[in-house]
Amino acid sequence: MTTTEVDAIVIGSGHNGLVAAAAMADAGWDVVVLEAAEHPGGAVRSAELVSGFTSDLFSAFYPLALASPAMTALELESHGLQWSHSPAVYGHARSPQDTDAPVVHHDVETTAARLSEHDARDGRTWLRLFEQWERIREPFMNSLFGPFPPVVPAARLVHTLGVPETLRFARFAALPARVMAHELFHSEAARCLLLGNAMHGDVPTDAPVSGMMGWLLTMLAQDVGFPTPVGGSSALTTALIRRGAASGAVLECGQAVEHIEVRGGRARDVHTAAGDTFRARRAIIADVSAPALYGSLLPFDAVPRRVHEDLRTFEWDTPVVKVNYALDRRIPWNSPSLADAGTVHLGADDNGLVHWAADLTTGVLPRSPFMLFGQMTTADRSRSPEGTESAWAYTHLPRGVVDDAAADTVADRVDDVLEAHAPGFLDSVVGRVVQRPSDLYGADANLHGGAVNGGTAQLQQQLIFRPTPGLGRSETPVEGLFLGSASAHPGGGVHGAAGLNAARAALGQRGVRGWMKKKITGSLIDVLAR
Repeated sequence: MTTTEVDAIVIGSGHNGLVAAAAMADAGWDVVVLEAAEHPGGAVRSAELVSGFTSDLFSAFYPLALASPAMTALELESHGLQWSHSPAVYGHARSPQDTDAPVVHHDVETTAARLSEHDARDGRTWLRLFEQWERIREPFMNSLFGPFPPVVPAARLVHTLGVPETLRFARFAALPARVMAHELFHSEAARCLLLGNAMHGDVPTDAPVSGMMGWLLTMLAQDVGFPTPVGGSSALTTALIRRGAASGAVLECGQAVEHIEVRGGRARDVHTAAGDTFRARRAIIADVSAPALYGSLLPFDAVPRRVHEDLRTFEWDTPVVKVNYALDRRIPWNSPSLADAGTVHLGADDNGLVHWAADLTTGVLPRSPFMLFGQMTTADRSRSPEGTESAWAYTHLPRGVVDDAAADTVADRVDDVLEAHAPGFLDSVVGRVVQRPSDLYGADANLHGGAVNGGTAQLQQQLIFRPTPGLGRSETPVEGLFLGSASAHPGGGVHGAAGLNAARAALGQRGVRGWMKKKITGSLIDVLAR
């Protein structure tokens, strides 16, 4: 049992925690990262589930990492990270009979030309959308990923667009994905390219702001692609660890944090299951879920009553089932256009996505699950032997359904959908590993009930409402303690923004301006959360 004093403690070595550690170490602080598991990375990890086939255990493709200011500023390529791209970015099979599935290519002119074959107006719309994206990308990304409210970047966005177009863009951002797709495009092929991306979150296509997820990922796909780390997602974690270590951050695995000690209203010490104590001179950043921080790690009376009450209605995103495949050949798609796509969306067309979301809402196990499918060897040849494919399928269970039997049923139905879209698929399987919600949660305590987003991405739990009303920033009601996980604004995805926002808030405590900011923020939290 030891006592170690440092400037800052980071609880959790997910990508947000590692980004926060690097930022504070860059500022000259002594930083230690405490990770409960024996291996770092949280939901950014890979392994050989089948000998010779590398599988990404959780996340796999990282457009946000190539576009997020928090990640790009770290220059991870200088610390060993290499990116790989599939020949085409992604496609969407509308049905098993779809022999000409729409695909996004790396070249925008090629994508537009292919969509024009379905409807000439859609090709022109695609080019117009991407031209607008290139104009607003920087202020938009800074507005999206910076601390809330994003006053300065939002002002730059207004300056770029002008007031009339800003109002139109604000309406556009609020649209349900289905409405957005139908307003923009005339063919189902183009509509599905946007709708499939909207389903990377847990917001139904008929819910407000679901279109924004679809539009963002679609524009990123056309801009930076859907890259994956060479050798597996653990390579991204390794680069983050090296980046923090270069500035002096220290990582300790196998250090499960049991509780945070609060004295005089300030978070002071972190106590581990091993009996060690870590004392923070300046800050503690928690890369853990909001319910874990406020409900388990902190003393009950250190958390305002209102926060405890609000967390009773904290909403997790829908549970995930992931099926990992080792295949002895390339996938025999009905649509040859899908052969070069790293990511494939399949299992539902425009109307089918509405029915699928209704099943998840009403507790019905979908007969034909919509899924995201990753052809990882197509994207990175190092993942499996020549001529084979390391692949995975990712889908959801109804909200609140987390039992293994339901997961196995849906996993079997995933097999059926894949066989229908690629006859002979099942005959090529030489290894299959299902990750149920219980497996995901067992591997990473932040993935409660198989939820991978840190809480629902629906509007009622975003922005100022994330994780609860009044706690829309990384600051918490406990002085010196900051939430830097996917449960904090701006939410899930491998972008590192929540970690960087927490680090900047911690660093901003210094000096007169920091003191004033701390007092103002503390007063607002007192009013809104107590």
